[in-house]
Amino acid sequence: MLRNGICHNALALASFYLVTLLFCVLDVSPARGQTFDVIHRFIDQSEGCDPQLPDLLAQGRDGNLYGTVPFCGANFDGTIFRITPGGTFRILYQFDSTHGAFPYGGLTLGSDGNFYGTTSEGGSSGYGTIFRITPGGLLTTLYNFTLGSDGGYPHAAPVQGVDGNFYGTTVAGTAYKITRSGLFTSLASLPGASYAPVTQSVDGNFYGTTIDGGAFGKGTVFKISRAGVLAVLYNFNGNDGSCPLAPVTLGNDGNLYGTTFLGGPLSGGEVFRLAPGALLTVLQAYDLNQTDNGTLPSAGLILATDGTFYGAAAGGGTFGDGVLFSIDSYPTYSVLYTFDGTTGSSPSATPVQHTSGIIYGLTNTGGGQGSAGVLYSLNVGLTPFVKLVTTSGKVGSRIGILGGGFTGTSNVKFNGTPATFTVVSNTFLTTTVPAGATSGSVTVTTPTGTVTSNVKFQVRP
Repeated sequence: MLRNGICHNALALASFYLVTLLFCVLDVSPARGQTFDVIHRFIDQSEGCDPQLPDLLAQGRDGNLYGTVPFCGANFDGTIFRITPGGTFRILYQFDSTHGAFPYGGLTLGSDGNFYGTTSEGGSSGYGTIFRITPGGLLTTLYNFTLGSDGGYPHAAPVQGVDGNFYGTTVAGTAYKITRSGLFTSLASLPGASYAPVTQSVDGNFYGTTIDGGAFGKGTVFKISRAGVLAVLYNFNGNDGSCPLAPVTLGNDGNLYGTTFLGGPLSGGEVFRLAPGALLTVLQAYDLNQTDNGTLPSAGLILATDGTFYGAAAGGGTFGDGVLFSIDSYPTYSVLYTFDGTTGSSPSATPVQHTSGIIYGLTNTGGGQGSAGVLYSLNVGLTPFVKLVTTSGKVGSRIGILGGGFTGTSNVKFNGTPATFTVVSNTFLTTTVPAGATSGSVTVTTPTGTVTSNVKFQVRP
């Protein structure tokens, strides 16, 4: 495995211990009215153990969450699981090295209802794979990396672009495209190793991070087109952050938001905003010498439906086990929950927001005696919404919508324009982009009220 350099060594340390180091905050008052729960503890190692970064959970058409655990399992090569929001857990697949090993990245829901992911090692050449798995657990290996021009050791799950293809990066420093049938294309060499999934913007380009490389060797934020044209948007120099392990998130203001694991004004990592023109603003600096509110943010940020970013710092906190936090662009920073070991430790994976409004995530370790990580929920009182499986398309294109309470739905509208729809289940429906539709929010009216999409749908010409 590629583990050279300070960022790779820091990542190895973070994956197992994440030392008790802490930071300085702007607002240290805990938020009121939230509820934290441990949904599942990874005690039985046949289920997998030690969830890692980025380990994104994916909401399926059935309303359940799907994810990966990179270690343990029946063959000690990791597992794929399904869990209901209430905590009913089931293993869908046990990796066996031949079909891949060590699935760090989590899963992406495709427009076909299947899930897509990667293994960092294993496969026919030993350098990792890209796979597709059905909700029922049937796995197909789409590609085996060779460590040639295609790269190798992919950590992040690929994401589906507006063209229906999937795009991703590797630790070996490549960006790629792959079709649903497995046709693979190497797009570009990256300026460093990438552990995070890419994010597609409304401009059609993908944005991502490398943990090293760039002008100062401390990591970069980059942009890449679907054709493979690469541009480095920002070079970290250490004082303004280093080792960005997490993805960048597109804010409502059009800026990019993210975290660095190390560096920054106080050396313990940071939360940053990156505006066009390479204007970087440190929103939250983490201090290695203070001990109350967390440090070393390896997880990325999610932009929730209230317009606030939520994330996790993997170290520090009152008990040295990490924290969950919220931050806005003002910036106002609040610690929402402090892990204490028995409720989990080292939350290194990026959390997600379920259409119920509740936030879910994974911790690397902790959970009590015999447990090797947990799956948690954090309810901060956010209301339900609908999630678009495809966030852009032409008039006449068919898209899927995730949510809840769809039985008895009376209408679906694209920015106010009514659309035809089919209720497939109580948690999934399909709809057609109507003539006359304009870009904007999608609303679904159910028997209990009208719910709105968390992102705006872009109508393409």
